[in-house]
Amino acid sequence: MRRFLPALILTIIGISLAVILASREAAVVGDHLVGFPDDDKTAHLLRPAVLCALCLVPAFAALYYGLVGSLDRYLIRSFMGAFTLCFTALFSIWLIGDLTENISNFRGSGNTLHFMGMYYGAAFPKFFVDFAPFGLLLAMLYSLGKLSRGQEIVSIIQTGRGVARLIAPLITMGFMVGLVCLGFNYRWAPAAAAYHDALLEEAKMGSLSRARNVVYFTEDNRRLWFIGGFPYDYHQGEPLKNIIVRSFSEKGSPEWRLRAERAEWDRHSNNWTFHGVSKWDLTNRLNTKESPIDPKRDVELPDPYVVEVWSETPWQLIKPGLKAEELGIPGLYSWLVQNRESEWGNKRQFLTQWHYRWAQPGICLAIVLLAAPLGIVFSRRGAAGGIALAIFICSGMMFSSTVFLSLGESGYMPPLWAAWGTNILATAMALVLIQRRLVGRPIYQTLRTLIPA
Repeated sequence: MRRFLPALILTIIGISLAVILASREAAVVGDHLVGFPDDDKTAHLLRPAVLCALCLVPAFAALYYGLVGSLDRYLIRSFMGAFTLCFTALFSIWLIGDLTENISNFRGSGNTLHFMGMYYGAAFPKFFVDFAPFGLLLAMLYSLGKLSRGQEIVSIIQTGRGVARLIAPLITMGFMVGLVCLGFNYRWAPAAAAYHDALLEEAKMGSLSRARNVVYFTEDNRRLWFIGGFPYDYHQGEPLKNIIVRSFSEKGSPEWRLRAERAEWDRHSNNWTFHGVSKWDLTNRLNTKESPIDPKRDVELPDPYVVEVWSETPWQLIKPGLKAEELGIPGLYSWLVQNRESEWGNKRQFLTQWHYRWAQPGICLAIVLLAAPLGIVFSRRGAAGGIALAIFICSGMMFSSTVFLSLGESGYMPPLWAAWGTNILATAMALVLIQRRLVGRPIYQTLRTLIPA
Protein backbone atom coordinates (compact mmCIF):
# COMPACT_ATOMS: atom_id res chain seq x y z
CA MET A 1 0.00 0.00 0.00
CA ARG A 2 2.93 2.35 0.67
CA ARG A 3 3.86 2.15 -3.02
CA PHE A 4 0.51 3.62 -4.05
CA LEU A 5 0.24 6.20 -1.26
CA PRO A 6 1.89 8.99 -3.33
CA ALA A 7 -0.54 8.28 -6.18
CA LEU A 8 -3.49 8.49 -3.79
CA ILE A 9 -2.31 11.77 -2.27
CA LEU A 10 -1.58 13.32 -5.66
CA THR A 11 -4.98 12.15 -6.96
CA ILE A 12 -6.80 13.88 -4.10
CA ILE A 13 -4.77 17.06 -4.59
CA GLY A 14 -5.23 16.93 -8.37
CA ILE A 15 -9.00 16.44 -8.17
CA SER A 16 -9.38 19.28 -5.66
CA LEU A 17 -7.29 21.59 -7.79
CA ALA A 18 -9.10 20.54 -10.96
CA VAL A 19 -12.52 21.31 -9.46
CA ILE A 20 -11.41 24.83 -8.52
CA LEU A 21 -9.58 25.64 -11.74
CA ALA A 22 -12.04 23.96 -14.12
CA SER A 23 -14.99 25.97 -12.77
CA ARG A 24 -13.05 29.21 -13.27
CA GLU A 25 -11.93 28.17 -16.74
CA ALA A 26 -15.50 27.25 -17.71
CA ALA A 27 -16.61 30.76 -16.75
CA VAL A 28 -13.78 32.25 -18.82
CA VAL A 29 -14.72 30.06 -21.79
CA GLY A 30 -18.37 31.12 -21.55
CA ASP A 31 -17.33 34.76 -21.45
CA HIS A 32 -15.05 34.24 -24.45
CA LEU A 33 -17.76 32.57 -26.54
CA VAL A 34 -20.12 35.48 -25.88
CA GLY A 35 -17.67 37.82 -27.58
CA PHE A 36 -16.47 35.33 -30.20
CA PRO A 37 -19.66 33.49 -31.24
CA ASP A 38 -18.03 32.41 -34.51
CA ASP A 39 -15.12 30.63 -32.77
CA ASP A 40 -14.98 26.86 -32.67
CA LYS A 41 -16.98 26.02 -29.56
CA THR A 42 -15.75 22.43 -29.20
CA ALA A 43 -12.08 23.42 -29.03
CA HIS A 44 -12.79 26.06 -26.38
CA LEU A 45 -15.16 23.88 -24.37
CA LEU A 46 -12.35 21.31 -24.08
CA ARG A 47 -10.22 23.78 -22.13
CA PRO A 48 -11.65 22.81 -18.67
CA ALA A 49 -11.19 19.12 -19.52
CA VAL A 50 -7.58 19.69 -20.59
CA LEU A 51 -6.97 21.62 -17.37
CA CYS A 52 -8.40 18.73 -15.32
CA ALA A 53 -6.18 16.24 -17.15
CA LEU A 54 -3.20 18.50 -16.56
CA CYS A 55 -3.85 18.48 -12.82
CA LEU A 56 -3.95 14.66 -12.81
CA VAL A 57 -0.73 14.03 -14.75
CA PRO A 58 1.39 13.85 -11.52
CA ALA A 59 -1.07 11.29 -10.15
CA PHE A 60 -0.72 9.14 -13.30
CA ALA A 61 3.08 9.36 -12.99
CA ALA A 62 2.88 8.29 -9.34
CA LEU A 63 0.57 5.40 -10.29
CA TYR A 64 3.08 4.21 -12.87
CA TYR A 65 5.77 4.46 -10.20
CA GLY A 66 3.75 2.19 -7.92
CA LEU A 67 3.10 -0.41 -10.61
CA VAL A 68 6.68 -0.99 -11.79
CA GLY A 69 9.34 -3.08 -10.08
CA SER A 70 11.82 -1.99 -7.42
CA LEU A 71 14.68 -1.47 -9.90
CA ASP A 72 12.54 0.78 -12.11
CA ARG A 73 11.43 2.74 -9.06
CA TYR A 74 15.05 3.23 -8.10
CA LEU A 75 15.85 4.62 -11.56
CA ILE A 76 12.76 6.87 -11.50
CA ARG A 77 13.67 8.27 -8.07
CA SER A 78 17.17 9.03 -9.22
CA PHE A 79 15.96 10.66 -12.43
CA MET A 80 13.07 12.68 -10.98
CA GLY A 81 15.19 13.89 -8.09
CA ALA A 82 17.78 15.14 -10.55
CA PHE A 83 15.07 16.71 -12.75
CA THR A 84 13.56 18.57 -9.80
CA LEU A 85 16.98 19.84 -8.75
CA CYS A 86 18.01 20.89 -12.29
CA PHE A 87 14.67 22.52 -13.14
CA THR A 88 14.66 24.42 -9.84
CA ALA A 89 18.21 25.60 -10.53
CA LEU A 90 17.24 26.79 -14.03
CA PHE A 91 14.19 28.58 -12.67
CA SER A 92 16.24 30.21 -9.91
CA ILE A 93 18.85 31.46 -12.38
CA TRP A 94 16.16 32.88 -14.65
CA LEU A 95 14.30 34.36 -11.67
CA ILE A 96 17.38 36.14 -10.33
CA GLY A 97 18.27 37.55 -13.75
CA ASP A 98 14.72 38.71 -14.48
CA LEU A 99 14.29 40.13 -10.99
CA THR A 100 17.52 42.09 -11.30
CA GLU A 101 16.39 43.55 -14.61
CA ASN A 102 12.83 44.46 -13.60
CA ILE A 103 13.01 45.22 -9.87
CA SER A 104 12.70 48.96 -10.49
CA ASN A 105 9.52 48.40 -12.50
CA PHE A 106 8.07 46.18 -9.77
CA ARG A 107 8.61 48.89 -7.17
CA GLY A 108 6.66 51.37 -9.26
CA SER A 109 3.61 49.11 -9.45
CA GLY A 110 2.32 49.97 -5.97
CA ASN A 111 1.88 46.58 -4.26
CA THR A 112 5.25 45.06 -5.13
CA LEU A 113 4.78 41.56 -3.67
CA HIS A 114 1.31 41.10 -5.16
CA PHE A 115 2.47 42.30 -8.56
CA MET A 116 5.51 39.99 -8.48
CA GLY A 117 3.27 37.04 -7.62
CA MET A 118 1.02 37.77 -10.60
CA TYR A 119 4.00 38.40 -12.88
CA TYR A 120 5.92 35.20 -12.15
CA GLY A 121 2.77 33.12 -11.80
CA ALA A 122 1.74 34.17 -15.29
CA ALA A 123 5.23 33.48 -16.64
CA PHE A 124 5.54 29.96 -15.20
CA PRO A 125 3.61 27.98 -17.89
CA LYS A 126 5.71 29.53 -20.64
CA PHE A 127 8.90 28.99 -18.64
CA PHE A 128 8.04 25.32 -18.03
CA VAL A 129 7.40 24.66 -21.73
CA ASP A 130 10.66 26.39 -22.76
CA PHE A 131 12.98 25.00 -20.07
CA ALA A 132 11.57 21.54 -19.30
CA PRO A 133 13.62 19.97 -22.16
CA PHE A 134 16.84 21.42 -20.70
CA GLY A 135 15.88 20.15 -17.25
CA LEU A 136 15.33 16.69 -18.73
CA LEU A 137 18.69 16.84 -20.50
CA LEU A 138 20.61 17.77 -17.36
CA ALA A 139 18.68 15.23 -15.26
CA MET A 140 19.39 12.40 -17.71
CA LEU A 141 23.09 13.21 -17.90
CA TYR A 142 23.42 13.62 -14.13
CA SER A 143 21.45 10.54 -13.07
CA LEU A 144 22.86 8.17 -15.72
CA GLY A 145 26.37 9.57 -15.25
CA LYS A 146 26.15 8.94 -11.52
CA LEU A 147 24.94 5.39 -12.09
CA SER A 148 27.73 4.80 -14.60
CA ARG A 149 30.45 6.04 -12.27
CA GLY A 150 29.20 3.70 -9.55
CA GLN A 151 29.19 0.75 -11.99
CA GLU A 152 25.47 0.38 -11.33
CA ILE A 153 24.65 0.45 -15.04
CA VAL A 154 26.96 -2.53 -15.61
CA SER A 155 25.39 -4.37 -12.68
CA ILE A 156 21.87 -3.77 -14.00
CA ILE A 157 22.82 -5.01 -17.48
CA GLN A 158 24.36 -8.14 -15.96
CA THR A 159 20.97 -9.00 -14.46
CA GLY A 160 19.69 -9.50 -18.01
CA ARG A 161 18.27 -6.06 -18.77
CA GLY A 162 19.37 -4.35 -21.94
CA VAL A 163 19.96 -0.66 -22.41
CA ALA A 164 16.51 -0.20 -23.96
CA ARG A 165 14.79 -1.84 -20.98
CA LEU A 166 16.97 0.18 -18.61
CA ILE A 167 15.92 3.55 -20.00
CA ALA A 168 12.25 2.59 -20.53
CA PRO A 169 11.00 4.06 -17.19
CA LEU A 170 13.00 7.24 -17.83
CA ILE A 171 11.40 7.57 -21.26
CA THR A 172 8.00 7.20 -19.59
CA MET A 173 8.81 10.03 -17.18
CA GLY A 174 9.94 12.17 -20.09
CA PHE A 175 6.63 11.38 -21.78
CA MET A 176 4.78 12.55 -18.66
CA VAL A 177 6.69 15.84 -18.68
CA GLY A 178 5.82 16.17 -22.37
CA LEU A 179 2.13 15.74 -21.49
CA VAL A 180 2.40 18.63 -19.04
CA CYS A 181 3.98 20.75 -21.78
CA LEU A 182 1.19 19.74 -24.17
CA GLY A 183 -1.44 20.75 -21.61
CA PHE A 184 0.21 24.14 -21.07
CA ASN A 185 0.58 24.57 -24.85
CA TYR A 186 -3.14 24.04 -25.40
CA ARG A 187 -3.92 27.50 -24.07
CA TRP A 188 -2.00 28.74 -21.05
CA ALA A 189 1.64 28.94 -22.16
CA PRO A 190 0.97 31.10 -25.27
CA ALA A 191 -1.47 33.26 -23.30
CA ALA A 192 1.08 33.53 -20.48
CA ALA A 193 3.58 35.09 -22.85
CA ALA A 194 1.10 37.82 -23.79
CA TYR A 195 -0.03 38.43 -20.20
CA HIS A 196 3.55 38.46 -18.96
CA ASP A 197 4.46 41.22 -21.43
CA ALA A 198 1.27 43.13 -20.61
CA LEU A 199 2.05 43.10 -16.89
CA LEU A 200 5.54 44.38 -17.55
CA GLU A 201 4.07 47.15 -19.69
CA GLU A 202 1.68 48.05 -16.88
CA ALA A 203 4.58 48.32 -14.45
CA LYS A 204 6.49 50.60 -16.84
CA MET A 205 3.70 52.71 -18.30
CA GLY A 206 0.76 52.24 -15.95
CA SER A 207 -1.47 50.60 -18.59
CA LEU A 208 -2.21 46.94 -19.22
CA SER A 209 -2.59 46.37 -22.97
CA ARG A 210 -3.58 43.25 -24.88
CA ALA A 211 -2.82 44.75 -28.29
CA ARG A 212 -1.81 48.09 -29.78
CA ASN A 213 -2.40 49.91 -33.06
CA VAL A 214 -5.10 47.54 -34.30
CA VAL A 215 -6.77 48.11 -37.67
CA TYR A 216 -10.12 46.49 -38.49
CA PHE A 217 -12.43 46.93 -41.47
CA THR A 218 -16.05 45.72 -41.58
CA GLU A 219 -17.08 44.67 -45.05
CA ASP A 220 -20.84 44.88 -44.39
CA ASN A 221 -20.89 48.34 -42.81
CA ARG A 222 -17.76 49.70 -44.52
CA ARG A 223 -16.30 51.14 -41.34
CA LEU A 224 -12.55 51.28 -40.73
CA TRP A 225 -11.40 51.19 -37.10
CA PHE A 226 -8.04 52.35 -35.73
CA ILE A 227 -7.55 51.41 -32.05
CA GLY A 228 -4.44 52.72 -30.33
CA GLY A 229 -4.65 50.53 -27.25
CA PHE A 230 -6.64 47.43 -26.24
CA PRO A 231 -6.71 46.89 -22.45
CA TYR A 232 -6.06 43.34 -21.35
CA ASP A 233 -9.43 43.17 -19.55
CA TYR A 234 -11.43 44.61 -22.43
CA HIS A 235 -13.92 41.74 -22.01
CA GLN A 236 -14.61 42.99 -18.47
CA GLY A 237 -15.66 46.45 -19.65
CA GLU A 238 -12.29 48.22 -19.70
CA PRO A 239 -12.43 51.03 -22.29
CA LEU A 240 -10.55 51.03 -25.57
CA LYS A 241 -8.17 53.97 -26.02
CA ASN A 242 -7.41 56.36 -28.87
CA ILE A 243 -10.07 55.32 -31.36
CA ILE A 244 -10.59 56.60 -34.89
CA VAL A 245 -13.52 55.34 -36.97
CA ARG A 246 -13.89 56.16 -40.66
CA SER A 247 -16.97 55.42 -42.74
CA PHE A 248 -16.94 54.89 -46.52
CA SER A 249 -19.68 54.75 -49.11
CA GLU A 250 -20.25 51.78 -51.42
CA LYS A 251 -18.14 53.58 -54.04
CA GLY A 252 -15.27 53.92 -51.57
CA SER A 253 -15.50 57.66 -50.96
CA PRO A 254 -15.16 58.87 -47.32
CA GLU A 255 -18.33 59.91 -45.51
CA TRP A 256 -17.28 60.89 -41.98
CA ARG A 257 -14.55 60.43 -39.38
CA LEU A 258 -15.05 59.99 -35.64
CA ARG A 259 -12.29 60.32 -33.08
CA ALA A 260 -12.49 59.54 -29.35
CA GLU A 261 -10.13 59.29 -26.42
CA ARG A 262 -11.77 56.10 -25.17
CA ALA A 263 -14.73 53.88 -25.98
CA GLU A 264 -16.76 51.38 -23.96
CA TRP A 265 -19.00 48.57 -25.18
CA ASP A 266 -22.03 47.31 -23.24
CA ARG A 267 -22.47 43.59 -23.75
CA HIS A 268 -26.10 43.69 -22.64
CA SER A 269 -27.33 46.45 -24.96
CA ASN A 270 -24.54 46.22 -27.59
CA ASN A 271 -24.16 50.00 -27.38
CA TRP A 272 -20.89 51.85 -27.94
CA THR A 273 -20.16 54.84 -25.68
CA PHE A 274 -17.44 57.25 -26.83
CA HIS A 275 -15.74 59.76 -24.52
CA GLY A 276 -13.78 62.82 -25.60
CA VAL A 277 -15.38 62.52 -29.02
CA SER A 278 -15.17 64.71 -32.13
CA LYS A 279 -16.64 64.03 -35.57
CA TRP A 280 -15.99 65.38 -39.05
CA ASP A 281 -18.35 65.24 -42.03
CA LEU A 282 -16.34 64.33 -45.15
CA THR A 283 -19.12 64.04 -47.70
CA ASN A 284 -18.63 67.56 -49.13
CA ARG A 285 -14.88 67.48 -49.31
CA LEU A 286 -13.54 67.87 -52.84
CA ASN A 287 -10.52 65.95 -54.01
CA THR A 288 -9.27 68.78 -56.21
CA LYS A 289 -6.16 70.83 -55.57
CA GLU A 290 -7.68 74.03 -56.94
CA SER A 291 -10.48 74.53 -54.42
CA PRO A 292 -10.29 72.15 -51.50
CA ILE A 293 -13.06 72.43 -48.96
CA ASP A 294 -12.18 71.72 -45.35
CA PRO A 295 -14.25 69.02 -43.72
CA LYS A 296 -17.06 70.25 -41.51
CA ARG A 297 -16.52 69.45 -37.86
CA ASP A 298 -19.60 68.38 -35.95
CA VAL A 299 -19.27 70.13 -32.57
CA GLU A 300 -22.79 69.36 -31.39
CA LEU A 301 -22.15 65.74 -30.38
CA PRO A 302 -22.86 65.00 -26.73
CA ASP A 303 -20.09 63.76 -24.49
CA PRO A 304 -20.35 60.85 -23.90
CA TYR A 305 -21.65 59.93 -27.34
CA VAL A 306 -23.73 56.71 -27.48
CA VAL A 307 -24.15 54.67 -30.70
CA GLU A 308 -26.85 51.99 -30.68
CA VAL A 309 -26.80 50.56 -34.20
CA TRP A 310 -23.24 49.32 -34.67
CA SER A 311 -22.78 45.56 -34.68
CA GLU A 312 -19.01 45.45 -34.02
CA THR A 313 -17.80 44.03 -30.72
CA PRO A 314 -14.38 44.46 -29.04
CA TRP A 315 -13.68 40.77 -29.65
CA GLN A 316 -14.07 41.24 -33.39
CA LEU A 317 -11.95 44.38 -33.42
CA ILE A 318 -9.01 42.84 -31.57
CA LYS A 319 -8.61 39.83 -33.85
CA PRO A 320 -6.25 41.50 -36.34
CA GLY A 321 -4.05 42.62 -33.45
CA LEU A 322 -3.53 39.14 -32.00
CA LYS A 323 -0.24 37.40 -32.73
CA ALA A 324 -0.05 33.75 -33.75
CA GLU A 325 2.65 33.13 -31.11
CA GLU A 326 0.23 34.25 -28.37
CA LEU A 327 -2.71 32.03 -29.38
CA GLY A 328 -3.34 28.54 -28.10
CA ILE A 329 -4.71 25.60 -30.05
CA PRO A 330 -8.39 26.72 -29.85
CA GLY A 331 -7.54 30.27 -30.93
CA LEU A 332 -5.36 29.16 -33.82
CA TYR A 333 -7.88 26.59 -35.03
CA SER A 334 -10.73 29.12 -34.89
CA TRP A 335 -8.65 31.67 -36.82
CA LEU A 336 -7.79 29.13 -39.50
CA VAL A 337 -11.42 28.02 -39.91
CA GLN A 338 -12.71 31.59 -40.13
CA ASN A 339 -10.05 32.69 -42.61
CA ARG A 340 -10.03 29.56 -44.74
CA GLU A 341 -11.11 31.49 -47.83
CA SER A 342 -9.49 34.80 -46.90
CA GLU A 343 -6.65 36.17 -48.99
CA TRP A 344 -5.34 38.94 -46.73
CA GLY A 345 -4.26 36.90 -43.71
CA ASN A 346 -0.90 35.15 -43.34
CA LYS A 347 -2.36 31.68 -43.01
CA ARG A 348 1.05 29.99 -43.21
CA GLN A 349 2.13 31.64 -39.97
CA PHE A 350 -0.98 30.57 -38.05
CA LEU A 351 -0.93 27.05 -39.54
CA THR A 352 2.75 26.60 -38.68
CA GLN A 353 2.15 27.73 -35.11
CA TRP A 354 -0.85 25.40 -34.82
CA HIS A 355 1.26 22.38 -35.81
CA TYR A 356 4.06 23.59 -33.54
CA ARG A 357 1.71 23.57 -30.51
CA TRP A 358 1.44 19.79 -30.96
CA ALA A 359 5.07 19.21 -31.94
CA GLN A 360 6.84 21.24 -29.25
CA PRO A 361 6.06 18.83 -26.34
CA GLY A 362 7.61 16.03 -28.41
CA ILE A 363 10.98 17.69 -27.92
CA CYS A 364 10.91 16.43 -24.32
CA LEU A 365 10.79 12.83 -25.51
CA ALA A 366 13.44 13.48 -28.15
CA ILE A 367 15.74 15.00 -25.52
CA VAL A 368 15.40 11.91 -23.32
CA LEU A 369 16.20 9.62 -26.24
CA LEU A 370 19.23 11.74 -27.15
CA ALA A 371 20.61 12.04 -23.64
CA ALA A 372 20.23 8.35 -22.73
CA PRO A 373 23.05 6.90 -24.90
CA LEU A 374 25.28 9.89 -24.11
CA GLY A 375 24.83 9.61 -20.34
CA ILE A 376 25.53 5.87 -20.18
CA VAL A 377 29.32 5.28 -20.08
CA PHE A 378 31.03 1.89 -19.97
CA SER A 379 34.62 2.97 -20.56
CA ARG A 380 37.09 4.98 -18.50
CA ARG A 381 36.67 7.97 -20.73
CA GLY A 382 34.01 9.39 -18.42
CA ALA A 383 30.85 11.34 -19.09
CA ALA A 384 32.38 14.74 -19.89
CA GLY A 385 32.44 14.09 -23.64
CA GLY A 386 28.82 12.93 -23.63
CA ILE A 387 27.74 16.00 -21.68
CA ALA A 388 29.53 18.35 -24.08
CA LEU A 389 28.06 16.53 -27.08
CA ALA A 390 24.54 16.58 -25.60
CA ILE A 391 24.71 20.31 -24.93
CA PHE A 392 25.97 20.90 -28.46
CA ILE A 393 23.15 18.80 -29.93
CA CYS A 394 20.49 20.62 -27.90
CA SER A 395 21.86 23.99 -29.02
CA GLY A 396 21.56 22.73 -32.58
CA MET A 397 17.97 21.68 -31.88
CA MET A 398 17.10 25.19 -30.70
CA PHE A 399 18.69 26.68 -33.80
CA SER A 400 16.99 24.22 -36.16
CA SER A 401 13.61 24.83 -34.50
CA THR A 402 13.91 28.57 -35.11
CA VAL A 403 15.04 28.03 -38.70
CA PHE A 404 12.28 25.51 -39.47
CA LEU A 405 9.57 27.79 -38.07
CA SER A 406 10.87 30.71 -40.11
CA LEU A 407 10.89 28.58 -43.26
CA GLY A 408 7.34 27.38 -42.59
CA GLU A 409 5.96 30.87 -41.88
CA SER A 410 7.64 32.32 -44.98
CA GLY A 411 6.33 29.57 -47.27
CA TYR A 412 9.63 27.85 -48.11
CA MET A 413 8.56 24.67 -46.29
CA PRO A 414 5.17 23.05 -45.62
CA PRO A 415 3.92 24.07 -42.15
CA LEU A 416 3.59 20.45 -41.00
CA TRP A 417 7.23 19.60 -41.80
CA ALA A 418 8.42 22.93 -40.41
CA ALA A 419 6.77 22.22 -37.05
CA TRP A 420 7.89 18.59 -36.78
CA GLY A 421 11.26 18.88 -38.55
CA THR A 422 13.33 19.30 -35.38
CA ASN A 423 11.59 16.37 -33.67
CA ILE A 424 12.19 14.10 -36.67
CA LEU A 425 15.89 14.98 -36.89
CA ALA A 426 16.42 14.60 -33.15
CA THR A 427 14.60 11.25 -33.01
CA ALA A 428 16.55 9.89 -35.97
CA MET A 429 19.84 10.96 -34.37
CA ALA A 430 18.78 9.46 -31.04
CA LEU A 431 17.92 6.10 -32.62
CA VAL A 432 21.33 5.98 -34.29
CA LEU A 433 23.11 6.71 -30.99
CA ILE A 434 20.99 4.17 -29.10
CA GLN A 435 21.76 1.54 -31.74
CA ARG A 436 25.48 2.22 -31.33
CA ARG A 437 25.13 1.86 -27.57
CA LEU A 438 23.08 -1.35 -27.86
CA VAL A 439 25.73 -3.09 -29.95
CA GLY A 440 28.46 -1.87 -27.62
CA ARG A 441 30.25 0.37 -30.10
CA PRO A 442 31.70 3.66 -28.86
CA ILE A 443 29.76 6.66 -30.12
CA TYR A 444 32.90 8.73 -30.58
CA GLN A 445 34.28 6.40 -33.26
CA THR A 446 31.25 7.23 -35.36
CA LEU A 447 31.84 10.94 -34.85
CA ARG A 448 35.54 10.65 -35.73
CA THR A 449 34.66 9.21 -39.13
CA LEU A 450 32.76 12.40 -39.87
CA ILE A 451 35.73 14.65 -39.04
CA PRO A 452 38.37 14.88 -41.81
CA ALA A 453 41.88 13.90 -40.78
